[in-house]
Amino acid sequence: MTRFEQVFGRRKPVIAMVHLGAMPGTPLHDAAGGVEAILRGAEADLAALQAAGVDAVMFGNENDRPYELKVDPASTATMAYVIGRLRDRITVPFGVNVLWDPTATMALAAATGAAFVREIFTGTYASDMGLWAPDAGAARRYGARLGADVATLYNVSAEFAGSLDPRPLPDRARSAVFSSIPDAVLVSGAITGEAARMEDLEAVKRVLPTTPVLANTGVKHATVAEVLRIADGCIVGSALKHGGDTWAAVDPERAKDFMDRARSARGGA
Repeated sequence: MTRFEQVFGRRKPVIAMVHLGAMPGTPLHDAAGGVEAILRGAEADLAALQAAGVDAVMFGNENDRPYELKVDPASTATMAYVIGRLRDRITVPFGVNVLWDPTATMALAAATGAAFVREIFTGTYASDMGLWAPDAGAARRYGARLGADVATLYNVSAEFAGSLDPRPLPDRARSAVFSSIPDAVLVSGAITGEAARMEDLEAVKRVLPTTPVLANTGVKHATVAEVLRIADGCIVGSALKHGGDTWAAVDPERAKDFMDRARSARGGA
């Protein structure tokens, strides 16, 4: 059994996002509500997602705009505090993602006992945040030193960025698997909430028949069946929110409807 199978325990898992409120020190932080407001929002979203039957959840700091490539330690510390407060209410596997800092993500995983992480670990990109050149070797070794025993989900088509590598996406994905041993590969759209191109999913899956390939962004109620026909699972956030708005709270009815469709698409597996 692969680590991916050990973590998720089912075929074609749906991983739902718990988008935390903006962290202290970031421009959108709610100073009046403080950390307790972040906690209350996460608690409500977590409850709604688990009631809808998602297979896993992932905590991320999507509201920390403008994004950083080396995050303020306050963001990582606050995320650890919030997840720690919620820990005994989490009933499904959970993961973490500190945008866009693989080292901070590994630290958070070790501190909270997360089962998996998502990040941009490989590649070189021209991005909204400037030149983006993560170091997978350093991040993975740091995680190992901390004892972060996690499944690694590598996003190989960075959002908010364009690859400076001239190789086609399938070649970059295949190379990342060979050189950096991720447990799964993620294919994204151009920005959060925007769908990955189906031809990209198909092309990456074609060259990685034995590695899980997941759709990372923009999966919607109307497309989940088509996505899961090709992909080995998906990560979903915006589609489960009120009005499909990335920055809104989770809508319990939308979440339940999405999971009903996902279960139907994968044959109730």
